[in-house]
Amino acid sequence: MNILLAEDDERLGELIAYMLKKKGGYKVDWVMEGDEACFYATSAHYDVLIMDWMMPNGTGVEVCRRLRKEGYSGAILMLTAKDSVQDRINGLDSGADDYLVKPFEIDELLARLRALSRRNYAPIVEDQVQIGDLILNRQSHMVRSGNHEMSLSPREFQLLDLFVQNKGQVLPREVILERIWGLDADVTLKTIDATVKLIRKKLGKLGKSSVLQSVRGVGYKFEN
Repeated sequence: MNILLAEDDERLGELIAYMLKKKGGYKVDWVMEGDEACFYATSAHYDVLIMDWMMPNGTGVEVCRRLRKEGYSGAILMLTAKDSVQDRINGLDSGADDYLVKPFEIDELLARLRALSRRNYAPIVEDQVQIGDLILNRQSHMVRSGNHEMSLSPREFQLLDLFVQNKGQVLPREVILERIWGLDADVTLKTIDATVKLIRKKLGKLGKSSVLQSVRGVGYKFEN
């Protein structure tokens, strides 16, 4: 299960992420601010979002409302110390699917996650996506422009697909590393540069090497 944890309490967030990985065997991305939660949630697929109520730059309730307004259909579990009936109603009405009051036992959190994961929240992802005259086939990992076609490795395609999903937005190398390789991967930021170079080389054979633009000192963005 792929989990996004949004919790601004550093000690609690670290503990929850650790226990989810150790006891649940889940892959966990952890952010500490509301705007980060929005970015991550819309940049990759997560089975469940665990959202703290009180966060800087966007509360959990505000993030839920924003995501639902934008059409986000994934499962959201709200964490909060607020335990009045009206608070629970507000949390659920904002778009959360479940509600867990702090303090809680990690086993109960794991049980709630298992229950949420059994519901079918998986978004329908098109097999093909077209940006201008560039077509990406998610099944075959082929990229086509006009009558020309090029095959990418699974990792190359995953990275290109991430860029396409965030067209026009600068993706920092650190974010790319987390999204594609994961925080625990034994790779460096130079690996990202090398992979982008390989993708550009292949896209160059389609006359599209310029769609991946470098942003000096930050990362890359896709512009077609």
